[in-house]
Amino acid sequence: MPLKTLFLNPPSFENFDGGAGSRWPATREIESYWYPVWLAYPTGMLEGARLLDAPPHHVSGEETIQIARDYEFLVLFTSTPGFPGDIRLAQAIKDVNPKIKIAFVGPHVSVLPEKSLKQCPAIDFVCRKEFDYAIVDYAKGKPLEEIAGVSYLKNGKVVHNPDAPQIQDLDALPHVTDVYKRDLDVTRYNVPFLLNPFVSLYTTRGCPAQCTFCLWPQTLSGHPWRKRSTDDVAAEMAKAKEYWPNVKEFFFDDDTFNIQKARTIELCAKLKPLGLTWSCTSRVTTDFETLKAMKDAGCRLLIVGYESGDQQILKNIKKGATIERARQFTKDCHKLGLVIHGDFIMGLPGETRETIRNTIAFAKELDVETIQVSVAHAYPGTELYDHAVSNGFMVADTKMVDEGGHQLAQIQYPGLPADEILAAVHNFYDEYYFRPKAVYRILKKAAFDSNDRKRLYKEAKSFLKLRAARHKWVREKHEREETATAAEPVKA
Repeated sequence: MPLKTLFLNPPSFENFDGGAGSRWPATREIESYWYPVWLAYPTGMLEGARLLDAPPHHVSGEETIQIARDYEFLVLFTSTPGFPGDIRLAQAIKDVNPKIKIAFVGPHVSVLPEKSLKQCPAIDFVCRKEFDYAIVDYAKGKPLEEIAGVSYLKNGKVVHNPDAPQIQDLDALPHVTDVYKRDLDVTRYNVPFLLNPFVSLYTTRGCPAQCTFCLWPQTLSGHPWRKRSTDDVAAEMAKAKEYWPNVKEFFFDDDTFNIQKARTIELCAKLKPLGLTWSCTSRVTTDFETLKAMKDAGCRLLIVGYESGDQQILKNIKKGATIERARQFTKDCHKLGLVIHGDFIMGLPGETRETIRNTIAFAKELDVETIQVSVAHAYPGTELYDHAVSNGFMVADTKMVDEGGHQLAQIQYPGLPADEILAAVHNFYDEYYFRPKAVYRILKKAAFDSNDRKRLYKEAKSFLKLRAARHKWVREKHEREETATAAEPVKA
């Protein structure tokens, strides 16, 4: 028998979507939880293992510690914002269960293995990048010295084993939906723009795009694009439909689901007979024919990373897309009746007051159903991080998140301070959603669906609460800076 293993997406900030299923770890404007897909693969390969996704199931730190008493091996998926709290939790688990072995996985420890090990003696080893087989090998008794892709302390020194090769045969991995069915309550997961309840999974790994800010391809999944066979995906979806008759939508949470036209059309042909409603990620480079095949096969919504309405910023971040292509893509989606959730980022390299205004105007021109506006975060291991550090753009006194896990602006530029970038986020939301067109859309949804009405009311309260907190942070930072300026001695 392998070690009795607990796979953990740990409790953290309240409503923190920051671990095993989030590419952009933070507490959102509105409660959001993604599935711990990465942890589900090795869970499905180990007899007697359990996947515990603490945040959406509202399992506290104390409850997690008690659960971990019964296990021999703990695998914890951590993130940069959540790491300080995660290592405190790991130490507390080790204190009550000294014999337990603890491994940390995820982007943060992939990039900073040595620092992570030295910060927390409770961590026995970390797995860098894809960790599926390394974890399974260890649980089945393979010595650390013989496992590729791990880092650990030996005689006070950090040992880094050679990197493990990327997994090529994704069909050999278990179906995550089998683990979800056994260990998770799908009604606990909520993303505002998806139908509820929903279930998400991957059909590919990796992303060949070179976006400088994007966390996972640079730290975890890699740039090489690898795909499951369309037969394997269709088989899992047929099974998932039987597992959850109440699920309203399935979401393909790949780095970029439809990046290869032929494969997308082939998969759509196999999904169409299942009669599913599904959504996915998409780049604006997707053509009309592919979008039509997706719509015909049951696709409802696309998450699209527009990022900015300024062409130079898109070049700066190596987006590999143009403003004009984004416009045409959006027109194609509107024509087909595909809903778009648009993602935008404030504070990317080259940002100015003018580019912020241009991006807000661009978003209003596109007029997609819903948007998410994020602050540019420079995660260790990304090209954006190296750029911000080398040019002195990082704000020395600002953490990545506040005490509630909400994003703070940690990058600023000459003539564009961090507080203005953070203020631009809620200005963006205000200008976008308080337009008559957007207000009418929201009221129309609320009028015709009582479930939507309750959900929208709850989401509006959450959004306004965070908006007020952001206003307060900007005001207090501005006041501190004014006080510091006033206290400076007058030069003769």
